[in-house]
Amino acid sequence: MSFLDSLAAAFKGGGAAARVPLARPYISPWAAAFAAAPQGRVPFDYQTALPRAFAENPVAQRAVRIVAEGVGSAPLAASDPALATLVQATSAGQALLETLAAHLTLHGNGYVQIVKDAAGRPAELVALRPERVSVIPGDDGWPAAYAYRAGERTLTLPVEDEQGWPVLIHLKALDPASDHYGGGCLSAAAQAVAVHNEAARWNLALLENAARPSGALVHDSGDAPPLSSDQFERLKIELDAAFAGAAHAGRPMVLDGGLRWQSMALTPADMDFATLKAAAARDIALAFGVPPMLLGLPGDNTYANYREANRALWRLTLLPLAGKILGGIAEGLRPWFAGATLGVDLDQVPALAEDRERLWGQVSAAEFLSPAEKRALLGLAPAEGNSP
Repeated sequence: MSFLDSLAAAFKGGGAAARVPLARPYISPWAAAFAAAPQGRVPFDYQTALPRAFAENPVAQRAVRIVAEGVGSAPLAASDPALATLVQATSAGQALLETLAAHLTLHGNGYVQIVKDAAGRPAELVALRPERVSVIPGDDGWPAAYAYRAGERTLTLPVEDEQGWPVLIHLKALDPASDHYGGGCLSAAAQAVAVHNEAARWNLALLENAARPSGALVHDSGDAPPLSSDQFERLKIELDAAFAGAAHAGRPMVLDGGLRWQSMALTPADMDFATLKAAAARDIALAFGVPPMLLGLPGDNTYANYREANRALWRLTLLPLAGKILGGIAEGLRPWFAGATLGVDLDQVPALAEDRERLWGQVSAAEFLSPAEKRALLGLAPAEGNSP
């Protein structure tokens, strides 16, 4: 480029490649002050939805455990043994990859603090709880630091330390509506979790009442006056004490004074809460990316068999999530591990053994390929003495 072209580019603004500004985020990625929330709906709050889903709902908890434990147990392929050891080490009893997989699945964000030793090299990777971390943007909206809040204490973590080394790795699931935070699966599954929990409570209430609703006491005493307020309250107290609850289900009732018991029955449609629970459970499984067959849900014919469902779980959920986590960690640690790469060793995943066997057979039968080209297609290192 000539001097005149360089001068013209500078006047046009092409001399500096400045990043575009970002919108300033909320204080919290799951702030409860969503002004645009539909009327009648409570805004999503992560700290409220988490115990309802993970602690109270068996389907959501099992789906999250399948995803998190699958990613945490995936065999690693690392460019450096020290890097693999650092990633596979536990911190405060928690496995790094399993914890990050749960955070990304539920919250949509994963934060990894890089704890350094006296020599300035990474000594430990700590997964921070995502609901405690918020982005502190700079003047242009890009992250300048991170605030970690635990109770009344707040710790500010810069993006880089004084030497320019990374302090924290931020992993995000896709959220097209946010510049700073990712979107988790829990927000999409919250309504299905609420429906499933309420259906379970309804069924429990029916079982405690002999699987039928309460009837009605009809006062039919001819010309006698109706029950007084005191008589009505006393009758309610006696009914609650002697006939309510599972322990009194089916207990006979002796009536006098013109009282008649009128029983009520539920229609088959009212009793069909099993279908409602199954539909809500399938929505939960869909939100977390787990085939319903693996959760033991009936009525799902999407997969031919359990083997295909397990393969789909790895192909569609576990491998993309593991790739996002391992790729982000490797990128954040490259200042200390030059050319660092982390990935899943597909040859050691039992669910993908048939796919790998088919690939190996196809490559081995390709006579037009040289041995070096075959090794390259299979992801293997060049053989000693042979150039790739």
